[in-house]
Amino acid sequence: MNQDYIIPNAWSIIEEGFEKDRVKSSESLFSIGNGAMGQRANFEEFYSGDTFQGSYIAGVYYPDKTKVGWWKNGYPEYFAKVLNAPVWIGIDIEINGEKFDLNTCKEVKNFRRELNMKEGLLDRSFMAILPSGLEIEVFVRRFLSADLDELGAIKYDIKPINGDAKIVFKPYVDAAVKNEDANWEEIFWEPISSEIKGEQGFVQARTFKTHFEVVTFMQNKILVNGSYQQIAPTNAVNTETKVEFTYEVEVKANDTTTIEKFGGYVVSTNHPKNELINAAENVLSQANEQGYEQLLINQKEAWAKIWEMADITIEGDTKAQQGIRFNIFQLNQTYSGKDARLNIGPKGFTGEKYGGSTYWDTEAYCLPFYMVTKNQEVARNLLMYRFNQLDKAIENGEKLGFNKGAALYPMVTMNGEECHNEWEITFEEIHRNGAIAFAIYNYVRFTGDQTYIPEAGLEVLLGIARFWKQRVNWSNDKKQYVMLGVTGPNEYENNVNNNFHSNYCAQWCMNYLLEQVENVKTNYPEDFARIAAKTNITDAELAEMKEVAANIYFPFSEELGIYLQQDGFLDKDLTPVSELSKEERPINQKWSWDRILRSAYIKQADVLQSFYYFEDQFSKEQLEKHFDFYEPLTVHESSLSPCVHSIQAATLGRMEQAYTFYLRTSRLDLDDYNKEVHEGLHITSMAGTWMSIVEGFGGMRVKNDQLYFEPRLPEQWEGFTFKVNFRHQILKVIVNKGETTFELEGTEPLEVYVFDQKVVVQPSI
Repeated sequence: MNQDYIIPNAWSIIEEGFEKDRVKSSESLFSIGNGAMGQRANFEEFYSGDTFQGSYIAGVYYPDKTKVGWWKNGYPEYFAKVLNAPVWIGIDIEINGEKFDLNTCKEVKNFRRELNMKEGLLDRSFMAILPSGLEIEVFVRRFLSADLDELGAIKYDIKPINGDAKIVFKPYVDAAVKNEDANWEEIFWEPISSEIKGEQGFVQARTFKTHFEVVTFMQNKILVNGSYQQIAPTNAVNTETKVEFTYEVEVKANDTTTIEKFGGYVVSTNHPKNELINAAENVLSQANEQGYEQLLINQKEAWAKIWEMADITIEGDTKAQQGIRFNIFQLNQTYSGKDARLNIGPKGFTGEKYGGSTYWDTEAYCLPFYMVTKNQEVARNLLMYRFNQLDKAIENGEKLGFNKGAALYPMVTMNGEECHNEWEITFEEIHRNGAIAFAIYNYVRFTGDQTYIPEAGLEVLLGIARFWKQRVNWSNDKKQYVMLGVTGPNEYENNVNNNFHSNYCAQWCMNYLLEQVENVKTNYPEDFARIAAKTNITDAELAEMKEVAANIYFPFSEELGIYLQQDGFLDKDLTPVSELSKEERPINQKWSWDRILRSAYIKQADVLQSFYYFEDQFSKEQLEKHFDFYEPLTVHESSLSPCVHSIQAATLGRMEQAYTFYLRTSRLDLDDYNKEVHEGLHITSMAGTWMSIVEGFGGMRVKNDQLYFEPRLPEQWEGFTFKVNFRHQILKVIVNKGETTFELEGTEPLEVYVFDQKVVVQPSI
């Protein structure tokens, strides 16, 4: 059974009732972020129950020494850990001398947690009976400012119901934190200093090895019945790692006392190390100048602006509506596009699993979302991120024996170096190179930006194409070029020969490079001369590449009329997933790895990933034949799988199947399909949810510099809408039963095609 405690709501994620065994899952689901920092939905007050404390700062990491049983040449030296950052949200509480802890209360009633996605707010409320018998009512609101992205704010209300109370707030910041995934229980933060200035507290710490420096800061105010009080701390603790203030408040029954806490992080990536405390004081100064209520207003306005462009509305299906908004919300919390040095980690700010900040997910899944809902510049930044790491990609290739500028981009990275520590993925899951090249093509196709390739993209394409040319070898048996020892997107087959997707990516990338070389030579001769001098590209090398691309081998079954996932695929037992008992699912938690590798079961779209990327190269009949063969063997135990299948099912007109896959991708975490949401959310696959609607149900494509749509409405929906930022024009697409209409912002009309029929959309007045 999937979990089913999140209450359906169009704009909020809501949990009612306090259940200790789902605290960690809710900490993931109710996570908040603002692109620069984020945190799991841990309680502000002390909690002695099972919890996963997690706060994270964008771009801050630790190179943990790779821990493997048997070292292999070429292995990455470290695994990049996303670091649990110092705590700023902490507020320990004592009530009439008792330490307040939800885990030890006699009873917790009317517990309600709400993540207000429309306004970027996390609320929690409940009534609790303490061991002493005192009953209290609590309301807590937390948000991370979308405007001042180094700042967070907390408002914590307590009302004693059946008696007077002495309430002691102990707000703190603390750098003595550990990672859940530490290999040897080690500490990653080294304290530098702690300081108290009036009622402001600062703790400065740096990471070992990488030497990122962070100041965690706070300031607090006390209110009674909504009025600010001149209550000074009765005590202040200042240790090597921690600053804590103590505020004592005497309140009558049914009076409310409140602590407002401002806090957050300033980081040495954005400020000089010797000015971090000054920078933190500046953030607090801005916060105090605006005040909590104005910050709250600004937060609502900032999110309204985000939703104005990014929202997708669905009529008649609350669970589907909640799912897509949750996905869009988390994507915007994770990456804002403001800082070109950052990327989109697979867990975002919600957990530590996978490490690193950048996977091929960014290019394959996330780029379209940011390109269409943000703007061309944000998308270009994501491409420039890879261009800026091209030298590291060439170094990565050299470590594995490649030369002459062949670039192998890392499977996982923080700074361009490979930091993934499973050999069958690090060395063999090389289709990531294909995703990066495809993203360049996808960007140019959508934006019409002809300048990126001559300025930066051609060098990336050349490095990747050189890698593919060297990675294949000539088979005397097949009289073609083959690619041995790879792992495709389907990680349930390792170290196979001639994975179709990898081979197809190699051929396509080399051909695309050749096409772009001619383009740049002809249209941007100065750029080409610069690139040729820098990379030593020659006509002879390009001719060899053309010959290799023309003669790449693809495993194919004449009997079935399909491309095979790899050479030995038909040697497997092809029992479909439908005949697997539910007790054996998910197989990655129930079967041995050996059994999985010998099975025909597919973790995620593999051959069908090629059909998704390179759709124009295959007919609909080919798609149907391959979909019918491979989908029944797919267990969808990768978060990246259901969205591709949803898009392709919609393309084939199989709307019930497309809808089922959509629900799975949109509610993957909300309903915890893979039984792992307590570890964090699947952020990068959330972009696939957006793709399922826009590219699947909306049928949006770009052909010949124009938008094409083939809208299809699931039976469960009354209608849906989405917006597209296409070449600086904002187009709203409105799909209802029987008709599709458009609204256009701007001054110039826009030609689009609906089922190949031209429609001229006039600007809205």
